[in-house]
Amino acid sequence: MENAAAPASDEVNCETSMFVQRGEVGVDEGEGEEPIIMITVSHGSSQHHLYLLPHFTFWDVKKLLATKIGLLPEEQRLFFRGKEKYNEEHLNMEGVKDKSKLLLLEDAASKERKLEKIRVHNEMLKAFEAIAAVRAEVDELCEMVSALEVAVDGGTKVSDKEFVVSTELLMRNLLKLDGIVAEGETKLQRKAEVRRVQNFVDKLDSLKAINSRNL
Repeated sequence: MENAAAPASDEVNCETSMFVQRGEVGVDEGEGEEPIIMITVSHGSSQHHLYLLPHFTFWDVKKLLATKIGLLPEEQRLFFRGKEKYNEEHLNMEGVKDKSKLLLLEDAASKERKLEKIRVHNEMLKAFEAIAAVRAEVDELCEMVSALEVAVDGGTKVSDKEFVVSTELLMRNLLKLDGIVAEGETKLQRKAEVRRVQNFVDKLDSLKAINSRNL
């Protein structure tokens, strides 16, 4: 078995004393000094060396590991000699001693929640990009609608085809928006864009009616 080099004494004192000083796991006065032990916890391709007291629980180990691996104690599963250990069990009572090795796995439910969060985040980014693409097209159509409005208000007779084509292009973008799966903020953005497109369609209908009356 390959042993890791022991860290400087200051580092050892820092890690082991955090429980005693903060009272998270106390040592009663007169109890007598316990020897500090070093255990190695494997997590994926990483190994973490912890210096602690034999009477610590596996929950204490998880709390120490939390700052090292970014997993909350309740998201961790600790195994020793092939068996998962309960939080309240003490290291020394379960046979853990100096240079023992433990295995850490992430709780399956925790991993699933994180994967779901990543999936939702990716879907949101995809929706943002899709809405932005529609918005860019509608911006161009907005200029077309403005040009038609200037012409109609100025009394210029415009071909009905101009209104038909512009309306069709706007309706295509409404269909694109309808096909975007959106939640939360992206849903609000999609709704706002739908309203904007519909306003342009209504504007074109109004201009077409006025245009039909122009000589």
